[in-house]
Amino acid sequence: MTIDRESTLRELPTEKGVLRYHEVGDGPPLLLLHGSGPGVTGWRNYRHNLPALSQHFRCLVLEFPGFGVSHDTDQSPFVAGPAAAVRFLDGLGLRGLPVIGNSMGGVVALQLAMAQPDLFSRIVTVGGVGTSIFSSSPGEGLIRLTEFVEDPSRETLVRWLESMVYDPAMVTDEMIQERWEQATEPETLEASRRMYGRHATVERKRLAASSDRAPYWAMFHRITAPTLLTWGRDDRVSPVDMALIAMRTIPHAELHVLPRCGHWAMIEQQAAWEAAVLAFLTRRHSAPSVSTDPSATAVPARTGAPA
Repeated sequence: MTIDRESTLRELPTEKGVLRYHEVGDGPPLLLLHGSGPGVTGWRNYRHNLPALSQHFRCLVLEFPGFGVSHDTDQSPFVAGPAAAVRFLDGLGLRGLPVIGNSMGGVVALQLAMAQPDLFSRIVTVGGVGTSIFSSSPGEGLIRLTEFVEDPSRETLVRWLESMVYDPAMVTDEMIQERWEQATEPETLEASRRMYGRHATVERKRLAASSDRAPYWAMFHRITAPTLLTWGRDDRVSPVDMALIAMRTIPHAELHVLPRCGHWAMIEQQAAWEAAVLAFLTRRHSAPSVSTDPSATAVPARTGAPA
């Protein structure tokens, strides 16, 4: 199946600005949320997966604000993302649907699932959720990302792209060029600095250290939807040990780890990832039983942990 960017692109006006998205397929709705990083879009994250997923679902690939496709934002795109996803679903009149979230998109999906348990029926994440247990933090990929937003050059972009994958041959000249063009657009670059610049990183750590609020991963026990965590075994952005708390504390979670695979599992191990995700999304799940004792699966918050 050939699916092109232009024929699938849609617009949804909202009170905050226009949200753009891609729509493919005629089945029950499936929301797809992309990750972050230079030149990222929902289309680039998921375009190769849409032929398989759209055979079963009406795929809705949201473009988050601040990445050069939907409206700009003066917030960090990480902050703007959850509200944008809710505006999008409300605008389309959707609720109780499955969601796939890559990295940042997975964090947004889990945050929304904790706040609104009826929003998602099933959740699939691709790396990036939880917190490091054994690995140093931040991971190599996040260090390379900060280097790029502080010094945007083709060299720093290539170093970041190569940290995202197991096989550096995946980083093609075409990928470098399309990422470069979008990542260096002034508004998009400024939004990236609000997420990953050195000043933003220092401020995030300061706020986390002074806050009494538990980090989001300490609240995973509140998620009631069946959840599939997918991960590249060789992820250098969010090492696989980050999955352990999520796997243990999300009540109905399972973990699928893909070998010879970096941060973009849905791209680098496309066929295996699609098979695992479609098996999870299309099989019958028993109704989740929700514990009435939050302490049963809660993880104590670590003082000063990043939010």
